[in-house]
Amino acid sequence: MKVLASNKKAYFDFDVLDTVTAGINLLGWEVKSVKAGKISLAGAYIKNVNNEMFLEGANIPMWKFASSSSKVDEKRRRKLLLTKRQITVLAASVKQPGITIVPLEVIQDDRGLVKLNVALVKGRKKFDKRNVIKEKDIKRGIERDRKKYNI
Repeated sequence: MKVLASNKKAYFDFDVLDTVTAGINLLGWEVKSVKAGKISLAGAYIKNVNNEMFLEGANIPMWKFASSSSKVDEKRRRKLLLTKRQITVLAASVKQPGITIVPLEVIQDDRGLVKLNVALVKGRKKFDKRNVIKEKDIKRGIERDRKKYNI
């Protein structure tokens, strides 16, 4: 699987509880644009509407070779392709306080299909974010010392 785009901010702002892979209902030019790596997941979220999950806030700019005769919304709502069981589990989990659903990364599977890794997440407090930064710095220092002294 090839990662086409990643939501790095989500890994920093949230604790990932569970992940699900979902298909996305895209137009032809959107698929071309996504495979070219022209998608932004910053500020995107998943919304449940009438027992259907939708990706909102993701920006997919117009593919440069697409017909410019039609005006389309680059941040339009895109339907996620999930099973009914996955939808009910996600919808039930979101009802708990502090739990939300965010997109983590857009991937291309072995068959060439565009998929979206979605996660149930819980928000981090400011001090938790500081602890994460501190732990990463410590790990980086240890790895640097190991490499330096050939341990």
